[in-house]
Amino acid sequence: MLSLTAVQIRRALVVLVSFHILIISASNYLVQLPFTIFGLHTTWGAFSFPFVYLATDLTVRIFGQEAARKIILKAMLPALIISYVIGVIFHQGGFKGFGALAELNTFVLRIAFASFAAYFVGQLMDITIFAQLRRTRSWWVAPACSTVIGNLLDTAVFFGLAFYASNDLFMANNWPEIATVDYAFKLLVSLGLFLPAYGVLLKVLEHKLVTLPGQQRFA
Repeated sequence: MLSLTAVQIRRALVVLVSFHILIISASNYLVQLPFTIFGLHTTWGAFSFPFVYLATDLTVRIFGQEAARKIILKAMLPALIISYVIGVIFHQGGFKGFGALAELNTFVLRIAFASFAAYFVGQLMDITIFAQLRRTRSWWVAPACSTVIGNLLDTAVFFGLAFYASNDLFMANNWPEIATVDYAFKLLVSLGLFLPAYGVLLKVLEHKLVTLPGQQRFA
């Protein structure tokens, strides 16, 4: 964990919380857009949500697990509200206009709540596992294990709460398959692309967030 000044902490906090909110909101919209690949049902959200696990692991590395939990909690409520607003205005990929907000959309609200619960459970699990393994000799063990287990828990909680017995018949009938394929794609993206990029991004964040003009970078 790096030694940071109050200014550096505020700067990093704003960047990381904003990034979490952006990815969660985008993923909650994209999960409403299913498609088929190799005969299997999945959603576009499977390709965006792994970014949040990358951000979480970097957060733990920079701040430590206690501070990371606070960042997660700060991102949750704004992400829930923004996810609902975007989901209603752009329901199932079509622009419905701001007037759609005048009526409660229970389908979108259920997705937003499911994301809220899954994000909370999955991220806390990710933080705990990463913090326990971060000092292992091999650098990749902590982010790999936390991603595999955190994504599994997050995917199961989200799809179960969002689409079990849903009024969207396609998602209600296919959510176990979609959840399984989504999880597989999340692992493919996370382990195949993000894990190699982890070290590079950590160095970039250390330079951008930690180094201030006229100061030397912390070790």
